[in-house]
Amino acid sequence: MTITKRVTFIAKEGCEDKMKELLSAMVIPSKAEEGCIFYEIFQYENHRRKFMAVETWADEKALDGHKASAHYAVYKSSYEPYCEDKYTDELEVLG
Repeated sequence: MTITKRVTFIAKEGCEDKMKELLSAMVIPSKAEEGCIFYEIFQYENHRRKFMAVETWADEKALDGHKASAHYAVYKSSYEPYCEDKYTDELEVLG
């Protein structure tokens, strides 16, 4: 069963460029991971401090592999000083 998540980030005031850099660095290596079906980062045009990651993984094993990757470790250890808020929604695909 696939796993789809939406992760929302709100950058601290003045930290939009750094958040964009950190999150953008995740896209190419994440897409190359085994079990990655979809992985994109979006920045809201009408709220430049708000970012959204949408990701779909083939299964829990693929998601666990992503969380164990080197690029995930860099992101995980680096984003907090630039992030005001972060929340995750689990999504169910209909249809």
